[in-house]
Amino acid sequence: MRKEYLDESPILVKDFLMYVQNIKGRASLTVDEYYRDLRTFFRYILYTRGMVSHDTPIEEICISNVDEELIKSITVQDILEFFNYCISDRENQAASRARKTTVLNQFFKHLKEKKLIIEKNPMDLLDSPKKKKSLPKYLTLQQSEKLLKVVEGKNKIRDECILTLFLNCGLRLSELVGINVTDINSDRMLRIRGKGNKERMIYLNDACVEAIEAYKKVRPTDKVKDKKALFISRNHNRISNKTVQALVYKYLNEIGANGYSVHKLRHTAATLMYQEGGVDVRVLQDILGHENLSTTQIYTHISEKQSIEAMKSNPLGKSKKSDNNDDE
Repeated sequence: MRKEYLDESPILVKDFLMYVQNIKGRASLTVDEYYRDLRTFFRYILYTRGMVSHDTPIEEICISNVDEELIKSITVQDILEFFNYCISDRENQAASRARKTTVLNQFFKHLKEKKLIIEKNPMDLLDSPKKKKSLPKYLTLQQSEKLLKVVEGKNKIRDECILTLFLNCGLRLSELVGINVTDINSDRMLRIRGKGNKERMIYLNDACVEAIEAYKKVRPTDKVKDKKALFISRNHNRISNKTVQALVYKYLNEIGANGYSVHKLRHTAATLMYQEGGVDVRVLQDILGHENLSTTQIYTHISEKQSIEAMKSNPLGKSKKSDNNDDE
C-alpha cells in the first residue's frame, strides 16, 4: 500500500488497512482500492455533517480528523444517503457500489469484532447492489493474431512479448508487471504472484518462450534501477501499469478493437483455451488463479451461448407450423 495513503488515514482506517494487507493477505492494489472507497465515504460524511467548509471541493477534503466518536455516530441512514450520492453525483454503476458495500461492511465488521469499538454493524441491514451479469468480452482468434502482427516501433520486441504473455497465459495486469527475470526457470515454468500474494506456476508454450528469449536479447541492462524486473521502461524502471495499459490500448485501437481493455486480453486467453483448445474448466481455474470455480465457469457460459445460436441457425430448425401457415 502507498505510504501517502497511510499518512493521510485516521488511526482506525489505518489499522483496518494494515489488517487486510498483513493479516488477510490482500494485495497492495486491493488495499489501495479499500482506502479510496473509505476516503470517499468519510469525505461525504464530513461534508454532509458540516465539519468542513462547503466551499471546499469534496475531492479535496482531508479525512485525517475522522475519529472514534464520528464513526460511532454513523447510521444506516447515513450509509443509504451516501449510496444515493454515489448514484446521483458520482454516477457509480452497480459493480462500483457493490465494491463499496463490501469495503464498508468489512470495515465496520472489523471495528465491531476485532477492535470492539462499536456494538452493531450499520451495514448489516443493507443488501449489496446486484451486479449486472454479462458475458466477458474477448477477441476472436483472428483478432488476436492480427493484434500480434501490428506491433511496431523501437519497443516492438518488448511489446510483442507483453502481448504474447497476455494472450497465452491469461495474466492480470499487476501479475505481468510484477514478473522478475528469476521467475522464469529452465523447465519453462513461470512463477506468478497473483491476488493476495498467492503464487502459481504457469507453463510457457513455444510462443511465450520464443518471445521472452527474443526480448532478453534486447532488454536494457545498463542503468536499470530494478534489476530483477523482466519488463523495463524507457526510464530504466520496472514497467508501470499505466505504460502497459497505454501500449495495449494503442495496438487494440489499431486493429479496430476500440472499447477493449487490458483485462479483455485475459478473457481472450481463457476463452481461446476453453473453446479452441478444449482445456478443462478446472485446469483453466488453476492457470487463471481463480480461487473459486464459479468465477472460471463464466467461460463455459460463452460456449453455451454459442451452442444456442448454432442450434437456432440450423436450416431444419424452423417450425413446421410456420411453414404450413406460409402455404395457406
